[in-house]
Amino acid sequence: MSVLIAIPARYASTRYPGKPLVDLRGASGEARSLICRSWEAAQAVSGDHRVVVATDDARIRDHAQGFGAEVVMTSEACRNGTERCADVLRATGDAPEIVVNLQGDAPLTPPWFVEALIAALQTHPEVAVATPVLRCDAEARNGFLDDRAAGRVGGTTAVFDALGDALYFSKEVSPYTDRRFAEGEEIPVFHHVGVYAYRPAALAAYMGWPEGPLERWEGLEQLRFMENGTKVRCVEVAAQGAAFWELNNPVDVPRIEAILKARGQA
Repeated sequence: MSVLIAIPARYASTRYPGKPLVDLRGASGEARSLICRSWEAAQAVSGDHRVVVATDDARIRDHAQGFGAEVVMTSEACRNGTERCADVLRATGDAPEIVVNLQGDAPLTPPWFVEALIAALQTHPEVAVATPVLRCDAEARNGFLDDRAAGRVGGTTAVFDALGDALYFSKEVSPYTDRRFAEGEEIPVFHHVGVYAYRPAALAAYMGWPEGPLERWEGLEQLRFMENGTKVRCVEVAAQGAAFWELNNPVDVPRIEAILKARGQA
């Protein structure tokens, strides 16, 4: 099936303006921008897929073209990455069978996370939207709790039914328990990884719906699908020893750089 991987990137982030152009240093000490490292993560996905950076900002466009990325300029009216992915289809006139939203703040996304989403849509025709979830270990869950205690918005958690269809996503740590788990215990908390695979029809429908209250309160774009009766399939993935963290706040820069160095990633 034809696949388009879009990397939405905007300069005017509320929490971290200019975030796509922030430098991250890996094991070699070389500085490469967040958007460059996210583009490299997309390039690592197996298969002959088209990869584009989707932005409305000339600074990001010029920078991305400088390291060899294809760039699609999208509307300034796009309010989130899902709308920006839909706008890529409008701007290019392309009709891929699957569109992947690999968010520009997730440079540590392992390729098998994206491959699992593509496989889910290929094998389950009833699934319109899919997103990966990763069972938290004690360190990750405690890190989320520490972020919340410090007033920072960290990762997103997902709660889903027996079929894997999402019941809710939240920036709070869900499901709630006041326990601190020990290393090695199975923890009933799943980190939602901000990557999505959509069928184009689902993107078209999304653009016809207004922003819902849950999406607005949580600041989570995927809730618009759920508020309008479209199921979001959660696909459990395994870290396979690869540490994962998104760049949400300035404090995340040294965290991500430490992971890059531990991986030996230049």
